[in-house]
Amino acid sequence: MVATPAWPPRSAPRLFVPGPIALAAHVAIEGAQAHYLSKVMRVSAGDAVILCDDETGEWACAVVSAGKRDVVLEARERLRPREQVPDFTLCAALLKKPNFDLVLEKATELGVRRIQPVVTRRCVADKLNPERARTMVTEAAEQCARTALPELAEPLKLEALLRDWPEDRALFFADELGGEPAAAQFDAYRGPAALLVGPEGGFDEGERALIRALPQARPITLGPRILRGETASIAATALWMAVAGDWLPAGN
Repeated sequence: MVATPAWPPRSAPRLFVPGPIALAAHVAIEGAQAHYLSKVMRVSAGDAVILCDDETGEWACAVVSAGKRDVVLEARERLRPREQVPDFTLCAALLKKPNFDLVLEKATELGVRRIQPVVTRRCVADKLNPERARTMVTEAAEQCARTALPELAEPLKLEALLRDWPEDRALFFADELGGEPAAAQFDAYRGPAALLVGPEGGFDEGERALIRALPQARPITLGPRILRGETASIAATALWMAVAGDWLPAGN
């Protein structure tokens, strides 16, 4: 007897769309997303598409019609509610565009709740295209099967970030001049957390003094080598997820 194929198939396309989605609702996909479904994935009536709305969760949908300008889907089953991601913010200094693109992509894949771009004195970039950045994190979330998009904040100058820092959130500060081992610091703390990583040229002495003067700041080291900004952001975020985040077994 031939087994009935699973529905929706694991290979079904995944997209984030505005919500909320509800059972049996029809969702019209237009623009670039419609082009992707109809011309790249070549969907037709009855094919499965996974939709996420960043509100209600993840839905298995069936194609009702696939036209030249839009693709209409019907929500058939809610597969998962919107996930609860760890309360972890990545405060990453702006880098050259390709390098910061990598930070946005990998931070999303690793499960951060919020990405806060930071402008420091040695940053080679001081602006971020919000539409392009949002596209980057959305596509990364689709690829890694997240059901919750990370919050993407407007860039802030370091001084403003520190001035308004909340009292109840630890700020782990990747200091190339030294600090406590990162894994031990992460393991010793449970609560709202953030990681601050500097630009290509690092923080200057004045900035380092400002950061260390913050009561919530916890200087950490990421090992014996000086890491590039994008490497430090990705490596430290992965380490935090493994030690204190949602890579741990349930109940830890």
